Amino acid sequence: MVREICRDQFFLARKSEPATADDLSVAQDLLDTLAVHKDGCVGMAANMIGVNKRIIVFDNEGEYMLMFNPVIVKQSGAYEAEEGCLSLTGTRKTKRYKTIKVQWQNEKFQTRLRTFTGWTAEIIQHEIDHCEGILI
Repeated sequence: MVREICRDQFFLARKSEPATADDLSVAQDLLDTLAVHKDGCVGMAANMIGVNKRIIVFDNEGEYMLMFNPVIVKQSGAYEAEEGCLSLTGTRKTKRYKTIKVQWQNEKFQTRLRTFTGWTAEIIQHEIDHCEGILI
């Protein structure tokens, strides 16, 4: 189900709670909502649709990828980026890393670990910031 985009900065600034198997429908709503906004959005976190859970979805080189409870465990190659967000007006400067290693759970709640680089890494970092309540 496509959900409305949350623009409430107080809500978006809250740290997200861990996701569980009970949140699979939220993940599907997040994927549906991202697909509708694909022309202007490459990733979303659950709080962007009004759900305070640690779930992100993003465009991973042309295929949508879903992560439950993602955590960056390693990062390297700092640089300055300027990003926009569907939930916020305008763009903001922020520090990002060229290479990140992420641990997360898939839709079966199996733990996964993978290294991402470049644009995909930047998208993931932005969405994990959402989970941490960081508004950039």
